[in-house]
Amino acid sequence: MTPRLPRAFIETPIAHRALHDISDGRPENSRAAIRAAIAAGYGIEIDLQLTADAQALVFHDYELSRLTEHSGPVRKLTMDEACRVPLRHGDGEAIPTLPEIIALVDGRVPLLIEIKDQDGAMGTGIGPLERATAAALRGYAGPVAVMSFNPHSVAKMAELAPDLPRGLVTSGYDPAEWPLPVATCERLRNIPDFDGSGAGFISHDKADLTSRRVAELRAAGTPVLCWTVRSRGEEAEARRYADNVTFERYLAPLAG
Repeated sequence: MTPRLPRAFIETPIAHRALHDISDGRPENSRAAIRAAIAAGYGIEIDLQLTADAQALVFHDYELSRLTEHSGPVRKLTMDEACRVPLRHGDGEAIPTLPEIIALVDGRVPLLIEIKDQDGAMGTGIGPLERATAAALRGYAGPVAVMSFNPHSVAKMAELAPDLPRGLVTSGYDPAEWPLPVATCERLRNIPDFDGSGAGFISHDKADLTSRRVAELRAAGTPVLCWTVRSRGEEAEARRYADNVTFERYLAPLAG
């Protein structure tokens, strides 16, 4: 049986890459941004990339240059090397690891973890990052869920951690915006792997929330999250079609 997404992921707005704001020394996916989200009472979304020694880093990009003063692929760094790479605008803070962030959150707010596609084309070239994720989360008692654009990654998490809530990150897959073959975009657009991957929820692009397939899934009882909302106006519109929002650049209102 597919585990249900905890209610906390519906009731609490989720800070995209944590509550980041570089003007206040809080880069994306940083410890500072995570502490700020916890203090504000928001859920937290983070991203995972793989190191050369098969460990999970909390980092969005595949390359280092946008978010750090270094360059080159994240995947060529060992965990020890990555932990010495400072984040831009981070007051000396280096790239964090998944175990560090799990210990920091410690069940206080919902933690939504995106496993970045390691295949490059949403294919079957996955496994090490999923294993590192499952190992890091073993025994974690707080509200947590994992998700990925790659259906194979979601299916792997179902195998490795069957009791862990998991979902698909989904999109309208406009070929002009995705470095994927047109045929792959057309296939993924219809979310055909929802059942086969063992997913229990989706997190869908806010620009495509009126999709018939999204409406079908929601009508069937599937929780629908969305990404990435950047204003209260966008949030109000997104909530017509989604059960919760992932937000940035403003403070989403908390229930109550």
